[in-house]
Amino acid sequence: MKKLIENTIDFFYPPFQKVMNKLTFRYAACGAANTTLDILLFFISYNFIFKKQMVELPFITISPYIAAFMLSFIFTFPIGFLLSRYVVFQGSPMGGRKQLFRYFLTVLGAILLNYIFLKLFVEKFHFYPTVAKICTTFIVIAFSYISQSYFTFKVKSYN
Repeated sequence: MKKLIENTIDFFYPPFQKVMNKLTFRYAACGAANTTLDILLFFISYNFIFKKQMVELPFITISPYIAAFMLSFIFTFPIGFLLSRYVVFQGSPMGGRKQLFRYFLTVLGAILLNYIFLKLFVEKFHFYPTVAKICTTFIVIAFSYISQSYFTFKVKSYN
């Protein structure tokens, strides 16, 4: 499966080789696929699973867009880690557990940014939740790329 994903991504790389290196292209391709899945799952869960209604749990009530974010996260977290570890950042000498822990920390930062910006865009700026999610995603992608490149899957030590 890994080889199939790599070959598929690398097939589309030649037109982009003058503007980005292969690692960045792989990150963009894997990230775009996972982000598309994330937004699709968000849209489906917000509109059809939670039906734009507050989600009442035993101890807390969650807004439907935060519930949709949480549901999509359950699927995209492991997929994102596996793609990053095995397709994008293959040159990292760190062990899998250390990478997973660092990835988890990076994702916690991404969750915090998602929560803050979703709340801001929906409640303060009155964006439609799916549009707010798309805007938030661009901010989180920048944060994630920098964090993963220089922290989670760091290849070289800059001591």
